[in-house]
Amino acid sequence: MKISSLAFGLLLASAAPASAQLNGMLETLEPAPADTVLENGRIYTPNGWASAVAISKGTIVAVGDAGAVTPHKTASTRVIDLKGETVLPGLHDMHVHPAGAGIDQSRCSIPHGAAPAKVFEVTAACVAKAKPGEWVTGRAYEAASFGSTPPHKSMLDKVSPNNPVVFEDISGHSSWANSVALKAAGITRDTPDPKGGIIERDSKGEPTGILREAAGRLVRERVPPPSKKQYVSALKWALDLMASFGITSFVDAGLSTPGAIAYGELADKGELKQRVVGCIIYRENDLIAQRMFYSREKFSPTCIKIFVDGVPTDGHTAAMVDEYVPLVHGSETGREKGLLLIPQPELNAMVTRFDAMGMTMKFHAAGDAAVRAALNAIEVARKTNGFSGYYHNVGHNSFVKIEDIRRARSIEAAFEFSPYIWYPSPIIDDIRKAVGEERMKRWIPVKDALDAGALSVPGSDWSVVPSVNPWIAIETLVTRQVPGGGGEVLGAQERITLKQAIDMFTRASSRQMNMDAATGTIETGKLADLVVIDRDIFAIAPTEIHNTRVLRTFVGGEEIYTAPDAGSGR
Repeated sequence: MKISSLAFGLLLASAAPASAQLNGMLETLEPAPADTVLENGRIYTPNGWASAVAISKGTIVAVGDAGAVTPHKTASTRVIDLKGETVLPGLHDMHVHPAGAGIDQSRCSIPHGAAPAKVFEVTAACVAKAKPGEWVTGRAYEAASFGSTPPHKSMLDKVSPNNPVVFEDISGHSSWANSVALKAAGITRDTPDPKGGIIERDSKGEPTGILREAAGRLVRERVPPPSKKQYVSALKWALDLMASFGITSFVDAGLSTPGAIAYGELADKGELKQRVVGCIIYRENDLIAQRMFYSREKFSPTCIKIFVDGVPTDGHTAAMVDEYVPLVHGSETGREKGLLLIPQPELNAMVTRFDAMGMTMKFHAAGDAAVRAALNAIEVARKTNGFSGYYHNVGHNSFVKIEDIRRARSIEAAFEFSPYIWYPSPIIDDIRKAVGEERMKRWIPVKDALDAGALSVPGSDWSVVPSVNPWIAIETLVTRQVPGGGGEVLGAQERITLKQAIDMFTRASSRQMNMDAATGTIETGKLADLVVIDRDIFAIAPTEIHNTRVLRTFVGGEEIYTAPDAGSGR
């Protein structure tokens, strides 16, 4: 960097005291010595493509061509020759359950889309490994796979007459228990439905073993919880996997006390590498009160998770403005339009109170009536407390009325869309049966939201979905087809451009996390959260994006993931 001769002359002509000021200025104008330089690549910036970036003390100090970074090189600078590889800002996942994903690795895992015979085969194998009387837990059965004969406790009783068994369905909003598990939970024909939940019953009033929403907790609370060591290990496994996909920041969308403890322990050991916002489940009053005790440099438990409804599958628990297609089996009384789990006045008061505490909200809202209720509550909070500058987040948004999409921007509400269910899959068949073909045309209305100027971000909902791989999501945002293309295009009118998809995973998500001054783009002065990938995704067919491999992931200049074939630099 050079000082013009005119400016330099004016400085010399100043009074003597100014010379000290000049010396200080000259010192600050010395190029910051780079710890790491990445060069000879394709670097995606807000101002177009660059070829090199220099990093000093975790911050980007130069972006441009080779000449821009050369002044920052020293004898100790690590120089990585990218050899034409592409560099993007670090990716964000705005809805993930990492500890649960790790814990799932030790549970009974039902393959997605498994037919009943396969479900029972897997269950029998898990029961055979269990000790007498030990709980057998797992996921992710799909009711749609059972056809006209829905899952029933008697089916599990045949496979496990002595061990208690409880499975979550693919959505995580329904549970399936055998008779031993129901007995352990004290669930009988006389047990009333809990608030926000449904115990499915047959024509004689007997529980069928299917438990919707909060009713599932009656059984799951009887399952021995993982130990602290298991929880920490599960979380660390998940964080490492996310780093390998280029995820540098994320939102934990269901934080409980064991999770907060695990984040704190990893952070204190220097093993929490990503930047994390934790959304505390709204029922966790003690954790909410003590949240700052768990706060760390990279972990901010400053968000509240609120469940407004369920899911628009066979259980009909997502709250809809219009009625579902009538059920073929099961009772429907009171569920023709789904379930609003929290009455509007109660939701308004809750959101206003948490907003006044400086917390952001993350709503689970799948149905259009639930999305409307969440937006109503945000609007009440804004009118009561004023605008904080922080965006509250409405999650999932499977169905949203266009008039509600258009009002989100004015009340600083963001839409978080779920990437792994916006392309054809078995769960989509279940949803289509529940809502009908017409409503599926605007399924996951991402383009509508972007066109309305609403802040729109992606959230995988892993481990509800099988993979946290963001490259699958980026591709299918663009194609609305299964990874690799082919077959049905689901919600064709909601396809977006690749640039829009990348922006959702980077700068928009950074804004949602209130970190946009420091992350989200590759610019001088921002933190060096970067991902190096093996291909230029802008130069290939969109249907190939899901094959993208991450070679390196950096958070604050620290390389937290290196692919085996990436090399070390010099």
